[in-house]
Amino acid sequence: MSDRYERLRLWVAGVLGSSDFELKPASSDASFRRYWRLVHSSTTAILMDAPPAFEDCGRFADLSRRFRSVGLNTPEVQAEDRANGFLMVTDFGDRVYLGELRDGTADRLYGDAMSALAVIQACAPMDGLPSYDAPFIRRELGLFQDWFLGSLLGLRLTETESAALAAIDERLVANAEEQPCVCVHRDYHSRNLMLIDAGNPGILDFQDAVVGPVTYDLVSLLRDCYIAWPADRVTDWALGYFQLALQRGVLREHEPDGFLRWFDLMGVQRHLKACGIFARLNLRDGKRHYLQDIPRTLGYVREVSGRYAELDGLARLLEERVLPGLDAVVDPPLAPGGDGRSLPGCGSRIAPG
Repeated sequence: MSDRYERLRLWVAGVLGSSDFELKPASSDASFRRYWRLVHSSTTAILMDAPPAFEDCGRFADLSRRFRSVGLNTPEVQAEDRANGFLMVTDFGDRVYLGELRDGTADRLYGDAMSALAVIQACAPMDGLPSYDAPFIRRELGLFQDWFLGSLLGLRLTETESAALAAIDERLVANAEEQPCVCVHRDYHSRNLMLIDAGNPGILDFQDAVVGPVTYDLVSLLRDCYIAWPADRVTDWALGYFQLALQRGVLREHEPDGFLRWFDLMGVQRHLKACGIFARLNLRDGKRHYLQDIPRTLGYVREVSGRYAELDGLARLLEERVLPGLDAVVDPPLAPGGDGRSLPGCGSRIAPG
């Protein structure tokens, strides 16, 4: 076993006052964090191992307390050792939203998730959070060109293509800056929400929260990189949230069409960034399984960019340069058409019937 594992065991023994416990792997994620399930007597807890050189477990602990103070169901911190990067928190179980979403459960589960999102946006204190501002967004958009187009696909853009992409990036930045600012979770999707019996959902992975655009978390949830739904159903959910946000005072006077435009363009920004991150996780970190999520994620971009004239340059780039070379590096490849439940041209893991 690693030195960190032994140090974690010693810390847990000190917290419990006993070495009579068991640690079982719980999960890992796209970061350097690792999670263990602690079994002690008849109780369980989750242990976070966040190496201080790479992660700040204190930010997770502080934000968990902040969110719990406004009624959100985030893990309660039971013990912490910030110097070594160890936390002991509530065990929400194994029922991740991604494995629980079905045609028959989606309305209820997304309803719970959107109710919790309204609390985040209406009530969560934003003091001290970084600003998701124009330089931040431009850095994220750069991941698409650097890691996805350049490093993964090996594409060199022409001057015309580079200029068109730069102009689109600025349109996406402007779209973000037009929107009201709220507390943004930044990874509010089906792998970070847990189905639990009381206070659903349990909310995880919020340590990168920022102050940013009102539609960011909503598009993360409804146009999820890990599960896709028919476009008309997504629109209905998004408009339902629009009404909820008006009721909660998150939005003031605004038109539904304008909100949907914010939502669409915010999704393009997020999904371009995600494609870059998936490529980086594969190339830099050896996590090849993230490549399987690129077709679904890029499918959202393809569908939305085909509906907005200001994104014509992006639509042409995808059709002429990206899609022809994608099958060689990504599995599954982009399909030529949808099946009625996934987005057009998107080889997706769709909600099982």
